[in-house]
Amino acid sequence: MKNRQAAIIFILVTVTLDVLAMGLIIPVLPKLILDFLGGKMTDAANWNGWFALVFALMQFVCSPLLGVLSDRFGRRPVILLSNLGLGLDYVVMALAPTIGWLFLGRIISGITTSSIPTAMAYIADVTPKEKRASAFGMIGMAFGVGFAFGPAIGGLLGSVNPRLAFWVSAGLSLTNWLYGYLFVPESLPTERRKNFSLSRANPVGSLVLLRSHPELWRLAVIQFLAYTAHNVFSVWVLYAIYRYAWGERTTGFSLMVVGICTGAISALLTGRMVRRFGEKATLYIGQFFGAIGMFVAGIARNSVEFFASIPIISLWNISMPAAQSMMTHRVR
Repeated sequence: MKNRQAAIIFILVTVTLDVLAMGLIIPVLPKLILDFLGGKMTDAANWNGWFALVFALMQFVCSPLLGVLSDRFGRRPVILLSNLGLGLDYVVMALAPTIGWLFLGRIISGITTSSIPTAMAYIADVTPKEKRASAFGMIGMAFGVGFAFGPAIGGLLGSVNPRLAFWVSAGLSLTNWLYGYLFVPESLPTERRKNFSLSRANPVGSLVLLRSHPELWRLAVIQFLAYTAHNVFSVWVLYAIYRYAWGERTTGFSLMVVGICTGAISALLTGRMVRRFGEKATLYIGQFFGAIGMFVAGIARNSVEFFASIPIISLWNISMPAAQSMMTHRVR
């Protein structure tokens, strides 16, 4: 591409707005589920688990499919369709009259946010190998910025009306789609595109790729365990309500702190760590601090101790770009 910097900025804006929109609903979705169930905390926790499961399941099924489609038709149309679908989905969730409709909206959200790997592929298209870890770290910064402001704003909106956050999220996603439609360049040249393959689109069949290099499956296992631990943290809001009696504002503020720490560490520390210690050591160090931080959160007796665990957990974020960069070096 003639202007790689502009392309990377677009992806960072896209990811930031997508995460901002998703962050807006994090403080209010569990509360909305709780209201639908008449305030029954145990039932709400169970439903919250099902919501997290179906969201992740849709990503598991659809991420390889969208990845293969982006290899065939380019990154741009996949990212744009996902942004449009996500915006319309938030409208459905804002109008949801029952928990069933809310559940359907979460299924659609899982499908549409599966475009994040395509955004990663976009970065790989326009970035030299030796700079990919730093570029993926900037993606982490974009996540952090979106996650810093999204939950905080969502908490404030939720204190007025829980459904207001969904409307604002819809507006952000649709604005992002319009911006992309007008200004986004394509990153994958026609001569580098591949024919559509059902075996690669199949989420189970696509795992065969991990056998193409001896280190790929090991890195995939590390990523799998990391994402599993991350998804367990989907109970954050309900746990804080139950354990510390937090409201939407406090919950939103806590997630804002998570976003600030994530963004700062991803932007300022990842590249330096990789240059000083290498990708493999950075991966190990990040995973170690993530585990220690989660242990501190688990034994926290009050809100202050719980907040103290956030910067430690956030150091976990240096490991993801390192692992992603190591994997891109081992595939075409």
